[in-house]
Amino acid sequence: LKSPLALLRQLALSLEAGGLSPVEVAELARRMALTSERALRLTTDLTQSTRLHEELFGIEPLNLALVARDVVAELQPLYAAKGRRLTVRVPRRAVVGLGNRDLLRRVLCNFADNALHYSGEGDAPVVVRLSRRAGGQVIRLAVRDYGPAIPPSLWQQLEQRLGVSAQPLHSRPGSSGLGLYIAGQFASAMEAQIGAVRHRDGAPFYIDLQAVYQQRLL
Repeated sequence: LKSPLALLRQLALSLEAGGLSPVEVAELARRMALTSERALRLTTDLTQSTRLHEELFGIEPLNLALVARDVVAELQPLYAAKGRRLTVRVPRRAVVGLGNRDLLRRVLCNFADNALHYSGEGDAPVVVRLSRRAGGQVIRLAVRDYGPAIPPSLWQQLEQRLGVSAQPLHSRPGSSGLGLYIAGQFASAMEAQIGAVRHRDGAPFYIDLQAVYQQRLL
């Protein structure tokens, strides 16, 4: 929660300092509202993650391409407020996998929220992408960012602890790893797995779900 709260404080101090035009005041107010929504989402997710063992989450066939598009549409205003771009690359046809719609949305939102804060201005857009793995038996939804590379010395540690504990990514200041930890808890509740792929310019964080073969999604 440190990152959104720190940003809220910075925006509030800018507003308090005065000397802003009405347009600038309106823009600050909009950014504060969006940042508050982000903090609220993270708090809600954290609360829900502590209650996973108390609740039953139904697993059902989902149109994963549609879920990805919905998440991108939800986060577009937040990205636009920070001058960033978020795009989606998924097939037009339904791609069906097993999962829980609400939990999967929260996993992708946490990945995209993490990517938002570690992609710089002028970088390529953050991309939500869908692909098939293991001969089509697994469907991967990945969020690719272009932020600072994770050093090799930290990469093995990240792979071992991703989604298991909230660990900071030291090459990305301000990250507590809380969103990635929550994503891991939600993935486990869906019998899915999360992971990351190292690149020189950022990293795709992904969730793998079991594919379902059927002609139509009921």
